[in-house]
Amino acid sequence: MILRSTIALSLVLFTLSAVAQELTLEDIWKSGKYQQKSVYGIRSMNDGKHYTTLDRSENGLSINKYSYESGEMVSTIYSLNDLKTSIGKEEAAFESYSFSDDEKMLLLSFDVEHIYRHSTKEHYYLIDLGTNQARQLSTGEKQRHASISPDNKNVAYVQGNDLFIQEIATGKITTVTNDGAFNNIINGYADWVYEEEFSFDKAFAWAPDGSKLAYYRFDESAVKQFHMPVFNGLYPEDYTYKYPKAGEDNSKVEIKVYDLASKETKTPDLGSYEYIPRIEWTESSSLMAISIMPRLQNQLEIILYEISEGSTKSIYKESSDTYIEINDDLTFLEDNAGFIMRSEKDGFNHLYKYAMNGKNEVQLTKGNWEVNSVLGVDSRNAIIYFTAHRTAPYNQEVYSVSLNGGEPKLLSPENGISRAVFSNSHDYYILYHSLANEPMKVSLHASAGNEIRVLETNEDLKSKLDALKLSEKEFFQFKTSEGTELNGWMIKPANFNASKKYPVLMYVYGGPGSQTVTNTFGGNDLWHHFMAQKGYIIVSIDNRGTGARGKDFRTQTYRQLGKYETIDQIEGARWLGKQSYVDASRIGIWGWSYGGYMSSLCLSKGASEFKAAVAVAPVSNWRFYDNIYTERYMGLPQDNADGYDDNSPINHVDKIEGNYLLVHGTADDNVHFQNAVEMVDALIAADKQFDFYIYPDRNHGIYGGNTRYHLFTKITNFITDNL
Repeated sequence: MILRSTIALSLVLFTLSAVAQELTLEDIWKSGKYQQKSVYGIRSMNDGKHYTTLDRSENGLSINKYSYESGEMVSTIYSLNDLKTSIGKEEAAFESYSFSDDEKMLLLSFDVEHIYRHSTKEHYYLIDLGTNQARQLSTGEKQRHASISPDNKNVAYVQGNDLFIQEIATGKITTVTNDGAFNNIINGYADWVYEEEFSFDKAFAWAPDGSKLAYYRFDESAVKQFHMPVFNGLYPEDYTYKYPKAGEDNSKVEIKVYDLASKETKTPDLGSYEYIPRIEWTESSSLMAISIMPRLQNQLEIILYEISEGSTKSIYKESSDTYIEINDDLTFLEDNAGFIMRSEKDGFNHLYKYAMNGKNEVQLTKGNWEVNSVLGVDSRNAIIYFTAHRTAPYNQEVYSVSLNGGEPKLLSPENGISRAVFSNSHDYYILYHSLANEPMKVSLHASAGNEIRVLETNEDLKSKLDALKLSEKEFFQFKTSEGTELNGWMIKPANFNASKKYPVLMYVYGGPGSQTVTNTFGGNDLWHHFMAQKGYIIVSIDNRGTGARGKDFRTQTYRQLGKYETIDQIEGARWLGKQSYVDASRIGIWGWSYGGYMSSLCLSKGASEFKAAVAVAPVSNWRFYDNIYTERYMGLPQDNADGYDDNSPINHVDKIEGNYLLVHGTADDNVHFQNAVEMVDALIAADKQFDFYIYPDRNHGIYGGNTRYHLFTKITNFITDNL
């Protein structure tokens, strides 16, 4: 009896172990059971042989120094206990750190308050690592972007809307500006639309020798205010901020340069421009580069400003029949030997080298493939490191190439998505690599490419994923009726049977330069696998307008956002419907932000192909969105009314026949809740039934606490009930 029971129990256990475990929404959005590990916060030290990280232990946070070569911890540079001892407060805390250029001082941020996508304000401690003395930078209003000067004598920071410099030795504070006012004048940080669309918030920069401070001044007095209710009390508050919608007034932007010795401020004459998307000091503290663009962003000019003389000289000009995307890949070489920049003027993004006067152009990379970003320039060995989509648009590799040009050298696997972080000396790099069906591997490499050691393998996660017996994400291509080849991926149910017919859920983003079809693990992959376990085929397709395939492919959507993207997604649904294993009557689509805009258009303009759609935080009319983004791709609404109206979802709701779920957060500072309100109004006018979910006081990301679990429970239930 006992023997038989043991055998029976063993058989049961074996059977259970052979059956795939089921994913749950709790696993994905609550428990963190399948969270992918990485290596975060590595900062190379000056010697290029060591790095620091912010580590957490039972004693609290500490800034620790490690050897690149061995991976061993060398020392603790500073800890929370050091801070508590120095200031005599047991409740002391800090969240992040930055070094002075000589690595003898630290700035520690604490009591951090997030504002928009990038921006924060906080308090700071200034730490002298030689004496372990600590003092708070300012006890008044929180500051932004505290930054120690390169000569290690001063700290610059923004407080309120003004810029200040504090002398480290004496604590003396110099007021650089005094005209700052909320929703009026900003000195030293970016206005909302610059932060969102030009991707920076800190708007000042020290000269290389610390003698001068260049900063942006935004006059946003003419920009209209947007009002956003905040439902966090007995009486909701009205939050207002300056948000320039398409066709409306922008901030008037100037660059100022403050000289610490003379206490004089100069303003370069830049001629005619609308935007200043970047400023960059050269290797000289008397020369800085200022990038300017007109309102339509179809021209880029780089102006060299000679500060002592007050003169300006144009060193680079580029124009486009569509638009130019700004990037961060302008690098000035040592000894004013010239500069390197990335441009797509030959039809693909590539690297170019110029003399300081903008002449003697050398194209460093060539071909029908795209450079994605510059990772570093090693002037000592005349090498530039970069990422590129060379093997396929859905892959990304790491390369090096000589500053004289030539054949790029591959420094990562050819397959998958790779990125790298180099040491200051460029002797080492940390490689982050993953595949569509394999979590991230993090490894340390010598600059020549040879692997030294592995930092993270995610083996535990791999074992857990293996137990789920998930189907692999498969890449495919198909041609539209117009002859355009599009890339896609597909996840089939684990027990897929080609003789059956399955419903399909498509995932879309589709915006200019974006990609959802990438050979990497992450994002919403686990939820997509969860839906595949429920019997759905999950598909994503990169339509025309998306990235990594050259300028012509990306800019086909110019002045007509939504038109060709929607045609391609509808064609994708038709192609899927012709596959023997797809139930063509049960195809749905979902997306977020631009993807919500797309899913809304697909359900309306593609009513015959789509049975259901989920739109999270969608744009419903481009007239409601900010002007830098919208006008870059659409021009002014005053000049392109049809382009704005012909593909706005609110103008096509009468075509909807399927099931529609609309989701939006009321505190979305990016895609305003106004978009949802207008969409709802149009649906009501067209007598269309729909589901509408509101997330109070949530921003564009709709997260925090139980929010994501709640949201994806709703989306899951909607799909399973309606598709």
